Amino acid sequence: MNEQILQACKELIDDAKIGCVDLVFKEVCLEILSRARNVLTERQFKQLVTYATIKMKERMFLGVREETTIQR
Repeated sequence: MNEQILQACKELIDDAKIGCVDLVFKEVCLEILSRARNVLTERQFKQLVTYATIKMKERMFLGVREETTIQR
């Protein structure tokens, strides 16, 4: 059951990444992480934190790249 919850959390993060501006995306990630901490094992929670961190970095990198393209 925990594996399904972990996968659902990852999908929520992916959906938020697609549909939210950067600040809202970060808030959504924090909310997902705070709720997931109560239901996932420590190992799964660490996996989810790592996953969210990667997605946040992707988001920041894409934002910087888009700004650079627009300025040219």
